[in-house]
Amino acid sequence: MKRLMIAGLLVLGACQSAQGDELAADVAADESWYPSRYGPDDRLGALNNLSPEKTAAAARLVTTGKTYSLGMVTGRDTPAYGPREYDVTVLQLSDGSGTPLGENKATGNDDIVDVWVGIGSQIDGLGHMGINHQYYNGVPVADFVTPSGLTQFGTHLLPPIATRGILLDMTRAFGDPVAPGTAFNRAEIEAAAKSAGVTIGTGDVVIFHTGTMTAQADAAELSPAEPGIGVDGIQYLADLGVVAIGSDTWAVEVIPFENEARPFDGHLTMLAKNGVYILENMVTDELAADGATEFFFTLGAPRLEGTVQAIINPVAIR
Repeated sequence: MKRLMIAGLLVLGACQSAQGDELAADVAADESWYPSRYGPDDRLGALNNLSPEKTAAAARLVTTGKTYSLGMVTGRDTPAYGPREYDVTVLQLSDGSGTPLGENKATGNDDIVDVWVGIGSQIDGLGHMGINHQYYNGVPVADFVTPSGLTQFGTHLLPPIATRGILLDMTRAFGDPVAPGTAFNRAEIEAAAKSAGVTIGTGDVVIFHTGTMTAQADAAELSPAEPGIGVDGIQYLADLGVVAIGSDTWAVEVIPFENEARPFDGHLTMLAKNGVYILENMVTDELAADGATEFFFTLGAPRLEGTVQAIINPVAIR
């Protein structure tokens, strides 16, 4: 499987000592990002904004019963951030010879999947990215990362997410597909929400449609540039109390980065600073084509113990 090594994006600014000093100073200046607004011992982040009342209200959005699969198919040829890859081996059960069992000649198959769970449609947990080896709520990496899995922030600990989903179709304002490098900050988000006739609130999941996935459907590698949410836009949504931010792109945040000396600052702002989860590579075309702006969003993350991320297939229901 072909995959893109975007090493240049990860080390922009780090190769010069002056820029390195600036980054260190920025980290020191940003120590106010913890403890979390949800308390110093919290490990769930913005998922605290979910509630039975919110779920019940979101369920009332279902009027037609139409369902939308927001997850893409993940396979050997799915473009991935190197060195991530996918492989599957199918085995016949029992002794492996394919010999039928018993009078009824029972046969069957089993499978082994060898996969990095950061491929395709995925949720990034709070243990995915941190700042200077500190993660959400200031938790040091040594306190929760082991070679055999996370002891805190594992995606198996995520509760079911059943809440209101909002689709912001950015192609209406910026063209289809939205040009790589286009940033969505507060002004752009407010305009898109107004156009959609929605008010973003506590407990919502906000997903951007940019047309990028369709435009790059035949690509064998990840694009080195994409439209996406900017840091100001992320903080705006986090302050509104959203639980997750997603897009039909592989990083959700805008690339090239708004500040080349601060790679993946969007990830850090979502995960480490605000405890907001990231939904990457969401399939949004059908929702956008149907003019959907709000819907019932549901996701039960796979309960694989200790994982940083999870391959997901959220469902939208209208």
